[in-house]
Amino acid sequence: MNAIITASELASDLAGPHPPVLLDVRWQLTVAKAAGEPPFDGRAEYATGHIPGAVFVDLDRELASAPGENGRHPLPDLAEFGAAMRRAGVSSGRRVVVYDGGQGWAAARAWWLLRWTGHPDVRVLDGGLPAWDGALSVEEPTPEEGDFRPVAGAEGLLDADAAAALARSGVLLDARAAERYRGDVEPIDRVGGHIPGAVSAPTNENVGADGRLLPAEELRARFNALGAHDGAKVGVYCGSGVSAAHEALALAVAGIPAALYVGSWSEWSSDPSRPVAVGPDPQ
Repeated sequence: MNAIITASELASDLAGPHPPVLLDVRWQLTVAKAAGEPPFDGRAEYATGHIPGAVFVDLDRELASAPGENGRHPLPDLAEFGAAMRRAGVSSGRRVVVYDGGQGWAAARAWWLLRWTGHPDVRVLDGGLPAWDGALSVEEPTPEEGDFRPVAGAEGLLDADAAAALARSGVLLDARAAERYRGDVEPIDRVGGHIPGAVSAPTNENVGADGRLLPAEELRARFNALGAHDGAKVGVYCGSGVSAAHEALALAVAGIPAALYVGSWSEWSSDPSRPVAVGPDPQ
């Protein structure tokens, strides 16, 4: 199954007899509170215009639980996540398409969660809302209640210990910006650096100038060069399990299965007993 969909394909599907459930997951990583600025408001952005029929999903409240010792965006309570998805009209037998404001991170988080909890057909709008050239709507739909019941996947999820082990036995990719991986700067978490053995693989290098994912062949070549080739066990993390979901999406497009460390650096770095590597070298 293809993990992404183009804007033209989405327009065709929405006009067809069996349109997908459409989720708007606009969200941005922000340090606005520290700067004294108001935080990004995805719901307000949604209200100014969204793809017709789209239902807003709040990443912080519906795709994650409250920040704490497990990181800034821990896994949501599955009962609450399921209820939110059903309110949005999500059913197991109906395709879901998710999009965000263009960065792709938030949409990928929704894609990953739905896939990990058992939904069989979820796609991300490649390029997000900026790729959509159709009409926008300010009307908020009231979808029919869905029937999706999430079940935690047996595979595809890493905790801190499993991530540490994978960095030694397989390939653990760090999706953050290279300067955060090296520990040159750390604007959010307790300390800078990376999990020892992890390989720097900034997620922004998976997209072109238009914000869309690179072709599958190019993505495969990129990840192969980083050690993620056939037969290798692959995992990915970031700051809090959001941009890493976008890297997992890119890996899926490249045909490379990967597990996600949801707690990511925000969980790892909060524990002073865990080792921290700095500089460009994985170790």
